[in-house]
Amino acid sequence: MGEPSTKRRRTTNGAFFGMGLDTHMIPMSMYQENRSKLVRSLKESVENEDLLRVALFKGAVSEERHDSDHELICRQESYFAYLFGVIEPDFYGALDLNSGRSTLFIPRLPAEYAVWMGKIQPPEHYRKKYSVDHVRYVDEIPAVLGTEKIVHVMHGQNTDSKSWFERFTVEGLDPQIYETELLYPALREARVCKSEEEINVLRYVAKVSSQAHVKVMQSVKAGMGEFQLESLFQHHCYYYGGCRHVAYTCICATGPNSSILHYGHAGAPNDGFLHDGDMCLLDMGGEYACYCADITCSYPVSGTFSADQKTVYNAVLAAQNAVFAGILPGVQWSTLHQLAERTILQHLQAGGFLSGDVDAMMALHLGAVFMPHGLGHLLGLDTHDVGGYPPGAERATTPGLASLRLNRPLEVGMVITVEPGCYFIDHLLDQAMANEATAGFFVADAINRCRRFGGVRLEDDVLVTEDGIENFTICPRTVEDVERVMAGTPWPPEPVIKVVKSFELFSP
Repeated sequence: MGEPSTKRRRTTNGAFFGMGLDTHMIPMSMYQENRSKLVRSLKESVENEDLLRVALFKGAVSEERHDSDHELICRQESYFAYLFGVIEPDFYGALDLNSGRSTLFIPRLPAEYAVWMGKIQPPEHYRKKYSVDHVRYVDEIPAVLGTEKIVHVMHGQNTDSKSWFERFTVEGLDPQIYETELLYPALREARVCKSEEEINVLRYVAKVSSQAHVKVMQSVKAGMGEFQLESLFQHHCYYYGGCRHVAYTCICATGPNSSILHYGHAGAPNDGFLHDGDMCLLDMGGEYACYCADITCSYPVSGTFSADQKTVYNAVLAAQNAVFAGILPGVQWSTLHQLAERTILQHLQAGGFLSGDVDAMMALHLGAVFMPHGLGHLLGLDTHDVGGYPPGAERATTPGLASLRLNRPLEVGMVITVEPGCYFIDHLLDQAMANEATAGFFVADAINRCRRFGGVRLEDDVLVTEDGIENFTICPRTVEDVERVMAGTPWPPEPVIKVVKSFELFSP
């Protein structure tokens, strides 16, 4: 993307959010539309209008690290971010479910805040900044809402993480007025299909993350540490794209580490080293205004694929392309997962890693030995975004399908990841090769030759459209393109310019 532009500096003043320079400008009208969408959905689904009173939301709380006074950087709670776009901690928000009028409640800060943290802004500042109707102080919530007979608050279970969004209470409000049944499922479903402005943000952060991946790809060489790849990615996303946060813990896995699906955690902090002959599997995404990218690239440290690396890589690439071709509104996600499994098995069979009938392999769930995770997930304000299992959708119990984070027909406006993978995981291979029902499918010499291979995953972020997809990810994918880019060929081969609110994402 080149050096940062010295064009007119854009700030968060007015009805936009942006990090300045040429970062993407998000209009506050996006959040107004999100609030309107929630109000419309509740009015359409709730027959008793007397229930449509006021909804109260709680934003992220300021936190300090353990028992120290080190204040952690606030990352806004995702539902609150969806409705208000607020970046500060300790806010509350209220929404009148009849009129749609909105109120932010801001903390009443002590005078010394101005010494250590900056000017204490008045309520009118936040009313303009976030384009809401009213701004009051948090300690005024009981006075503002005290006469309400019903106050809706969030309470429900995230079907992906299994964690609960716990109900909160506000001191001074009658504990009998809280209603917890309607709000969470309605707001969860509202986040599933994105608005045009949300799509613009997701498109932007995917492009920034794609370019960061390419920068890392062109920097890789034997002897580097995995942590250096993580550092390069984070630097590029922040320096060029304004992404202060990454969307999740970076996975910078090389060699055998690339078969560890969630490598990069505290116990394995991307602390390996790159060796010629090894594969890299880098799963990293930037985050902008809480909206996430989630992209994975796989390539050889040497810059040239070996025969086995090419076979496995092309198996995964073929699976991804098959899924791309199969995505249409109404298609069940589990069907596409099975398509990816079948495609990978077919290519492993053709490459001499497996033998026998692919239908028989599928019946015995052999695909889950090589791809134990699900095909992908919804993407938005969380990497594993909410709404993957709507009411009534059951989680499968069979290997592979049991790991799906999404089990519903696709809809226009969904943003999803497509991330097939093929891994040589000793634990799963040993079990399958010791099982009489499945042992005969494996070509032992070929499998054992790849025990240190690790794995390959390719992950793109795509928008479901009326006639297929728009792929937000711009990374080299064919073997030939990957090798050319790693040898120094500029990428993309043609200038890619996507204008979003007059912002050029890439320049020649």
